[in-house]
Amino acid sequence: MLKRERQSFILRQVNLHNKVLSSDLSQEMKVSEDTIRRDLNELSENGKIIKVHGGALSKSFHLSLKNANVYSLDEKKTIAHKASQLIKDEMFVLTTGGTTIIELAKALPSELSATFITVSLPVAYEYIHHPNIEVIFIGDKISKSAQISIGGEAISKIRQIKADLCFLGTNAIDINNGLTDSDWEVVQVKKAMIESSEKVISLAISEKLNTTQRIKICEVSDIDVLITEMEPYNDLLKPYHQAGIDIL
Repeated sequence: MLKRERQSFILRQVNLHNKVLSSDLSQEMKVSEDTIRRDLNELSENGKIIKVHGGALSKSFHLSLKNANVYSLDEKKTIAHKASQLIKDEMFVLTTGGTTIIELAKALPSELSATFITVSLPVAYEYIHHPNIEVIFIGDKISKSAQISIGGEAISKIRQIKADLCFLGTNAIDINNGLTDSDWEVVQVKKAMIESSEKVISLAISEKLNTTQRIKICEVSDIDVLITEMEPYNDLLKPYHQAGIDIL
């Protein structure tokens, strides 16, 4: 694989999943970790990624709350519009973090009166500008890569909640492997949110369908609704329909 091809692949992966590990990239592209490190260094020097120990983070997610260069922004806005229609007055709504959830926060109708509970600093920042919703931020140690609260105190507080809806920003979803992520502590927070909610909704751009990360969050059967930017009866979504998931 040529350097240009490797670096294109790295950029797609880091923008798709917000975070990549050098070891995973090495295995996927069948090149040495030294080669990956050189590619990451060059991409970082060119301002395309944020290099961290053992991997890289997406600039589009991590640099600015107002960043116009969000990956697949139009698709995420479509998902956010669909998701906002599920929220009714007086509901208690749990949300994770991520750029799709931020778009959901921006898409909420101004007349909506509900309570939103989040572990995400950027998402909370969007919620507080809404005229009629109550905002509860659950604090603890902050994950720099995911920009959400993690740790035992956050999980304990989440488990005290009985939410009507939980919106999950989704890193990877696969019909056989379920919902997965690459960060152990983030996974524990998402597990607690699922357990504390009456209905669980996964928000995922179509590129994340049929992809898998290292750590399992839940089975596909634990999800009630899957929302993508595609039409609900797209062929790619057939296995999820067959699994009994509502598709929007």
